[in-house]
Amino acid sequence: MIELLYCQRCGSPVKQLVPAGDNRPRAVCESCEHIHYENPKNVVGCLLEWQGKVLLCKRAIEPRHGFWTLPAGFMENKETTLEGAAREAKEEACAECENLRLFAVYNLPRISQVYMMFFGRLKDGYADVGEESLEVGLFRQNEIPWDDLAFPVVTETLTRYFERKQDRIREVHYADIYSRPGAPLEIDRHPTG
Repeated sequence: MIELLYCQRCGSPVKQLVPAGDNRPRAVCESCEHIHYENPKNVVGCLLEWQGKVLLCKRAIEPRHGFWTLPAGFMENKETTLEGAAREAKEEACAECENLRLFAVYNLPRISQVYMMFFGRLKDGYADVGEESLEVGLFRQNEIPWDDLAFPVVTETLTRYFERKQDRIREVHYADIYSRPGAPLEIDRHPTG
């Protein structure tokens, strides 16, 4: 995270201190006393299926340019999580979603992000390259480029999906992911039932 040096309200310098009634350091303006709270970013995405295959996008942007991912990205203001997931599928893969439902919630405390991944059907099986993708494709489990997936959350989502597909389990998966790309997955899975 970028350390805040100046107040977003008045432009005066800020300092790190624990405000009265709080329990952790915050950036506080030395002039207008505004407290700047930093909160986790919400990321929404979806795993779309068509005839036993799942949609993946090859990233055209950093981080992890050239690696495969599920369509996902930061939520925008004034949209729901479901709307955001559908928007990301449209932006990254020109894909329309059907029957989206919450599939998994992942906490990534190392980078202050919360992922909400949805599962649904790829409408008409149609996808095409969007602005943030080099290519898109539909993959069966044995065709997925597992070694070229962009992020641990993508690997975890796909792994849980294929496990649950065979078991026909329908509850929402919930886990904390502590690893970074290229490192072994460190996951603390939580019971959901």
